[in-house]
Amino acid sequence: MINNHHQIISSLEKVTQLVNKLREQKKKIVLTQGSFDMIHIGHARYLIEAKKFGDVLIVGTDSDTKIARRKGPGRPVVPQDERLEMLTYLRPVDYVVLKHTQDPKWGLIKAVKPDVLIVIKDNYSDEEIAKLEDFCGQVKILPRMATTSTSAKLRELQIGAAKRIQETLSTKLLHTLEDAIKELKGE
Repeated sequence: MINNHHQIISSLEKVTQLVNKLREQKKKIVLTQGSFDMIHIGHARYLIEAKKFGDVLIVGTDSDTKIARRKGPGRPVVPQDERLEMLTYLRPVDYVVLKHTQDPKWGLIKAVKPDVLIVIKDNYSDEEIAKLEDFCGQVKILPRMATTSTSAKLRELQIGAAKRIQETLSTKLLHTLEDAIKELKGE
């Protein structure tokens, strides 16, 4: 079993210490963030593209609590410890940091002060991007890298399951009603 736990940074203080060492080594630091629930090809493509902007890619990952508050019940599908570990297996990722609910807004961004912050336009307004540039050398906006998303996949699964349940119940209910009517008629 591969042990990549050295790539998982447990706090903002520890990430600041790591970043200080990397800066001493003259490394260009790239930061991106997200939920990374049910990792798919879009996540992999996005991280590969992000890594092209520097020497070290740090990925901030939302905690289970943070995701549940933002995306609702049943999310995340994959628990945070597994999401963190899974990200360490992706070649472009150098370090991952768990983002807690109690962390201050943009706490990881302010702690890392990346040379390049990689974002998706949907997640930030133009005003927020302008403010983020105060903490970063550059903010680079990338497009989504796949036609699907975890949320879309889950919706498709839910819709498919609901249709199967409806079809099954409709058929069974119809047969039950027919049997009940026959019984009432004395057949």
